[in-house]
Amino acid sequence: QVQLVESGGGLAHAGGSLRLSCEASGRTYSYYTMGWYRQAPGKQRELVATISSFGRTTLEDSVKGRFTISRDNLKTTVHLQMNDLKPEDTAIYYCSFNDPDNSYWGQGTQVTVSS
Repeated sequence: QVQLVESGGGLAHAGGSLRLSCEASGRTYSYYTMGWYRQAPGKQRELVATISSFGRTTLEDSVKGRFTISRDNLKTTVHLQMNDLKPEDTAIYYCSFNDPDNSYWGQGTQVTVSS
């Protein structure tokens, strides 16, 4: 079982920055992928960014050049640095953890960007 604790999020003005963090604890495999998804009101949950335990990253096209995903080597923690935020980034952001056996989700953290 893996537990995810998210932090960060909140309110920002357009053009501002926020940083999300997610720490995974519990039984983890050597190989895993962590990432962030988001869900805006009335829309489906969409992938934002992922990073594997080997450091390979993916970014959704609309956030490339603005968001960066990284991880702590000593902790199973992933960070999402969000710069140049836009109102359309407003959503609930969910941390995900995927290993060969299971997928886990955080409870979500609200990000609101005002114009």
